[in-house]
Amino acid sequence: MPRLALHTVDTAPEKAKERVEAVQKANGFIPNLIGVLANSPQALEMYQEVSKLNSKNSLTAEEIEVIQITAAAHNGCDFCVAGHTKIAEVRLKMSPAVVEALRTRTGIDENAKYQALAQFTMALIDKRGQVSDEELEAFKSAGYNDQNVLDVIMGVALSTLCNYANTVAKTDINPELTAFGPNR
Repeated sequence: MPRLALHTVDTAPEKAKERVEAVQKANGFIPNLIGVLANSPQALEMYQEVSKLNSKNSLTAEEIEVIQITAAAHNGCDFCVAGHTKIAEVRLKMSPAVVEALRTRTGIDENAKYQALAQFTMALIDKRGQVSDEELEAFKSAGYNDQNVLDVIMGVALSTLCNYANTVAKTDINPELTAFGPNR
């Protein structure tokens, strides 16, 4: 049972209604994250606007999902693990082995670049940005550059908002996402 109100189009604060309605129209349902974020129209707006920026950064769509799944798993956010697993598997057709390695935070044997990205993401989270020279160099040696570093940080910032909101709220996973949740 969520600890924060879970809004619908009808119950959302006036300043959040239009955004919640647009999500429902686009998805056919309102992900519970959106219902929680609607408690703060500004938090909902931040999530949606930063998501748009994040989706057009210097990383591929697959690399963005590597960050999102890694951060969600590392932060213990089952809701975000489920949502981003669905995106990775259904929309992006990512390798099931890669997705499972991200979900379990184990080595990605088939893609060294994704492994370096996942490791760098976890180091950023664990060290609150204070990564070592060696960690930064390992990330860059995998083929990433300075812009990519900042785009990973943006992805971690976005995931932090979602992961923490869901953790505080104890957000339930929507039925539309349960097949991608931790107990699949």
